[in-house]
Amino acid sequence: VFPESSLKVTGVDFLKSQNTRQHHTDGYSIQSLVVRRGQPFQVQVSLSRELRPADKLTLRFGIGESPMKNRGSLLSLKPEREDFNGWKISMVERKGKECLLSVTSSPNAPVGIYNLHVKTGSNIYKPENGVIYLLFNPWCEDDVVYMANDAEKEEYVLNDTGTIYVGSAYSIYNRPWNFGQFEEFVLDACMYLLDKSKLSLAQRRDPAHVSRAMSALVNANDDSGVLLGNWSGNYVGGTSPMDWIGSVTILQKFYKTKKPVCYGQCWVFAGVLNTVMRCLGVPCRCVSTFDSAHDTEENLRVDVYLNDKGEKLNSLSLDSVWNFHVWNDAWMKRTDIPDGFSGWQAIDATPQEQSQGRFQCGPCPVKAVREGDVYLPYDAKFVYAEVNADRVYWVVKKVNGKDKYFKVGTETQAIGKNISTKAVGQNRRVDITKEYKYPEGSKEERMSMQRAYSFLRPSGLMPRSGYASTMQRIGANTEPLVPKEPVTKTGLHLEITNTEPLHPGNPLEMAITVKISAPGNWTIDLTGSCQLQYYTGNVQANLGTIKEIITLEGPSEMQIPLKIAPDAYMKTLSSVEDEVLILVTAIAEVKETNDKLTKETSMRFQYPPITVQMPETASLYNDFNCAFIFKNKLNVTLENCKLLVEGLGLFKMTTFELGDIMPGRIMKSEIVCTPTRLGEKKIVAKLISNQIKGISAEKAIFITE
Repeated sequence: VFPESSLKVTGVDFLKSQNTRQHHTDGYSIQSLVVRRGQPFQVQVSLSRELRPADKLTLRFGIGESPMKNRGSLLSLKPEREDFNGWKISMVERKGKECLLSVTSSPNAPVGIYNLHVKTGSNIYKPENGVIYLLFNPWCEDDVVYMANDAEKEEYVLNDTGTIYVGSAYSIYNRPWNFGQFEEFVLDACMYLLDKSKLSLAQRRDPAHVSRAMSALVNANDDSGVLLGNWSGNYVGGTSPMDWIGSVTILQKFYKTKKPVCYGQCWVFAGVLNTVMRCLGVPCRCVSTFDSAHDTEENLRVDVYLNDKGEKLNSLSLDSVWNFHVWNDAWMKRTDIPDGFSGWQAIDATPQEQSQGRFQCGPCPVKAVREGDVYLPYDAKFVYAEVNADRVYWVVKKVNGKDKYFKVGTETQAIGKNISTKAVGQNRRVDITKEYKYPEGSKEERMSMQRAYSFLRPSGLMPRSGYASTMQRIGANTEPLVPKEPVTKTGLHLEITNTEPLHPGNPLEMAITVKISAPGNWTIDLTGSCQLQYYTGNVQANLGTIKEIITLEGPSEMQIPLKIAPDAYMKTLSSVEDEVLILVTAIAEVKETNDKLTKETSMRFQYPPITVQMPETASLYNDFNCAFIFKNKLNVTLENCKLLVEGLGLFKMTTFELGDIMPGRIMKSEIVCTPTRLGEKKIVAKLISNQIKGISAEKAIFITE
């Protein structure tokens, strides 16, 4: 055999534009080929001469540091030998010195970065930029992340913008978020996290292992992951959690520095984890739960301690109720647990509690939470408690110099309300509480609770602060299994509302409505308090209290006003770095029957809007102008205003320093946008000042050819 007749490869074309279109990966801003597993892609190999029957041509796909066949990290594919480890290869056509080959990876191949080498006889050709990124494939029926509905895939895999719901159950509002899974370096950051996770090749096949590892790596605890959590109110040396409007800056900065980015709180962790999962090809959504319990002892009870003025005390509570908490649901078939628990799985990157020695949470089947099967992996007990705990109120009074605890109310239906996510294909909130819980009071709910309780065994009812050991046990009976709202002899009922819009700089005008349904004359002791608190339930300031004795002839109701002057709260509002909520707590006691009832409501301040002005459509690479207009309709000057704007596929994240905006003043900022991608694109804006942390706006524009 003459040496010149030995077959050599002269080039490999990855046919990027055709492959990425078919694989729904044409959005990724990356040089290399990105494809999804279990679906064919084509490569064109150019040879030094025509292929002869005796020639041996092999495509070798390797993953990891030193790929080896016996470890499954090196795949040797020969066109004549169709199948290798579930991978397939075939010759599509031969034209002169060109061969067109079709490669189909296994639908459970490990995800990650593969290197392609082409072997001909004893020659090995290493193409320039010969790496292929292999992702999960929700379009492939044999992939465990398969999702049948196209509109859902469009939302949960391909949508790079979205909304995270925050606020309180009384006033939910939406915070726009740019996920940006297709932006530059984001896919590389995700691949870096996969390597950092030390998952085995076998574990990289399974989205359950991958999503659990990512929930650990998105927080910086244990493994110097992406984001450092901070709830202290002091964000020196980093970005305040309120100042982010998307995941892109965070992931790009992390990938560049390989150090945790400062700082995150729950919606930031959820926004970033959502980006990471969508980027890797796992359908994912952000889920917000209002009045979410952080129950440190898994006894399905959260104790709230009040002083005799009805003000909540921070110091005594080990566990807490967050006004809202945001986690994620990832979509997959679970192969590691019994059938019937596939579909949405809760995962949570906020570092709240360790699971198997690391700050990670999930995947926990949402169906397991609903059915009460809290023994299933992973962390189902924790997630169950977040949406199902009871809230018990205690008043702490000094008796002979010692603290004594008096129970003033139990709420059994107060936790895990209005579980929310963004609707598929629409910009509105959809309530998914029924996916997590059966309707309150239904037979199914009772059965589910009984199941859960049999695995959790809540302790008897006694207060649970550091002082609890000195207390005698209150009634040795454990919690009843049939949850009921406390029924009082008099049908006592409390409602808390605001009677005027809650604008910063104005008096806060609220009202407590006391209702009684039993006939007769009743004397009611009413205590009410107003405080400012963080969304984690941490009180920042006491603003005022009322104490009234009212007499009602039942059935009737009475409205008691609660008014707070601006001076009482503006100083706190301007000095905190976080958004605060207004917490109103009311305790009512009927003298004649000793009926007691406690109710709390959190409300958010209301702000004037930002208006975004731009055309409805624009064409690719043709610049257009976008203006942001804000009128300060409040009675206070907004100090140190900053406007943060970002438009994926239009312009990079930009900050305008606007200084102080006096009452009545109008501010206008403009930016030039250059559309680089087709389809609907969104612009997100956020205004931040000393007084106000959360005015957001978003507007969409359609980009055509």
